[in-house]
Amino acid sequence: MTPYVAARRFSVTLFCNVVLAPFLFAQAGVLASLPGSARAVGLGGAGAAIVGDAGAIFTNPAGLATVHRVAWEASYESYPSGATLSTGAMALRVGRFDWGAGAAALGPSYSSADLLGVSGLVFRTGLVAIGASVKYDRENAPGGGARIDAWAGDAGLAIAVFDIMALGVSVQNLGGDLGAGLHLPRRTRAGFTLNYVDPQGSYRLLTTIEGQWPSGAAAQGSPFLMLGVEGGAVTHGLGLVGRVGYVGHSVATTASPFTAGGSLEVGRLHLDYAYRAEDALGGRHRMGLRWTP
Repeated sequence: MTPYVAARRFSVTLFCNVVLAPFLFAQAGVLASLPGSARAVGLGGAGAAIVGDAGAIFTNPAGLATVHRVAWEASYESYPSGATLSTGAMALRVGRFDWGAGAAALGPSYSSADLLGVSGLVFRTGLVAIGASVKYDRENAPGGGARIDAWAGDAGLAIAVFDIMALGVSVQNLGGDLGAGLHLPRRTRAGFTLNYVDPQGSYRLLTTIEGQWPSGAAAQGSPFLMLGVEGGAVTHGLGLVGRVGYVGHSVATTASPFTAGGSLEVGRLHLDYAYRAEDALGGRHRMGLRWTP
């Protein structure tokens, strides 16, 4: 290792531990605002109108309505500071209802990590589905204070026209009083997803657009857009799907507005990957695994 490379690694690690990590964990409700899956990251963070994945429980519970039997997924991301982000979700169809649950952890170790747990129920009639979820958030108080926690809820609506298109709207973090004047950030999301080809065929081409309206513009940023494109080919159950996304910046950030990712398709199993460039970190990588029967 050359002196230049060693110095660069040391500088990045120092920045992550001394500058980035305190900033990341000094904000209330960070974990509740992060994308819940690698696929969502690859699509720019959009998820309000992405239906049929178990990870929809993190963005719009009504998106679980198109799960036919059982779906599950997990993702993992690590940071140079030593912190890791782990997520997991599952969904189950029971008659006209779909039940889903998810969990996420963010921190240097599970004993001190911020934790999020969510469970929701969806009812579908015709093309329209309504869903609601309840979540529990436990995190370290800003500034390294005592552990704080809160209960909150999400409400969502989805209109899914077969496999052609979907419209989704959700309101996140209803309630969420962490105490000491801190609250989980309220967020309204509205999205539209369109499949240009039959996703049951050999080709894939999908676009999604989503608007987000964080509450308290002074603290959380102004409304912004997210755009995502997904395309590829699958033959005899095997194939590759690529993704690109754009994230409108609502607050000052060193992260790139563009994301990229893809999936290796093996039947109903999807091996997901997503990447977003970060000036300080050099890049953030999210790995994921999905099962969508």
